[in-house]
Amino acid sequence: MDNALGGAAPRLRLPPGYLPTKNGGVVWLVLALLALAGAVGAEARLTGSLPWWEDWEEFGGFSAIEVSPDGARFMALSDRSLLVTGRLERVDGVLTAITVTDRAPILDRDGNPLSLSRGDSEGLALAPDGRIFLSFEGVARVRVQQGLRGAPSLLPRAEEWADLHPNAALESLAIATDGSLWTIPERSGRADRPFEVFRFDGSAWAVAFRIARRGTFLPTGADFGPDGRLYLLERDFTGPGFRSRIRRFDADGTGEAVLLETGTGTHGNLEGISVWRDAEGLRVTLISDDNFNFFQRTQIVEYRLD
Repeated sequence: MDNALGGAAPRLRLPPGYLPTKNGGVVWLVLALLALAGAVGAEARLTGSLPWWEDWEEFGGFSAIEVSPDGARFMALSDRSLLVTGRLERVDGVLTAITVTDRAPILDRDGNPLSLSRGDSEGLALAPDGRIFLSFEGVARVRVQQGLRGAPSLLPRAEEWADLHPNAALESLAIATDGSLWTIPERSGRADRPFEVFRFDGSAWAVAFRIARRGTFLPTGADFGPDGRLYLLERDFTGPGFRSRIRRFDADGTGEAVLLETGTGTHGNLEGISVWRDAEGLRVTLISDDNFNFFQRTQIVEYRLD
């Protein structure tokens, strides 16, 4: 993972409409109050939420994030086939700045940018040797490349993926502590059908276990924490906005626990999750997808797990 992250470049820019205070903070009182009042779950404590904006035409649509083991660096994936690396700065454990270090489009095997029909990149997982794994939603598949600009190769496909909805396919991707790769579709096909969790052992995909659907939440991101457990980020669109939930499972699918469930509008459209550890315990870093809409926002949100 460390080999895939690094570099140096410009600092965070605030988007139009954000009001900077004298000490450099951001005034967003309504959202802060919502965050304090709207979160349910004794297992997670909000430590901060920081808006992120860059003056690029391709900025936005972030669907996944991976954070280095020390929490200092990150890689984010846009659903418009763009990878971005950067640094995360904190003061007393609270996120204060985002610095972009590099960015690169996702290319096909001929070295050309992916077309829109094949470029709906949703899931991101980083291996310790620097390999970057990506899952796609439009045409359900998983590919791997070495480094930010490495040539891609496709992994074998599971037969079950042929029946997935083209706008709700392989939303989540994660690497377990044993090096195996895992993916979860966004939809299961029916409200009473559990979500299938696929595991790749290096040669083929197989359903490792199934996760029960709870309410109207759908998976948007997954990560294995340093504790070896699977953390599942889910979202529910309620009309006025989004609400989010984090569930945790043991590596065999047992031990289900709800760590966080927010109210509508507490955060944006959270789609990416990364779990890491500092001196005080486990941390969760989340990223929102603004869908390239002016009325939505890109933000990085962090919680501490008790």
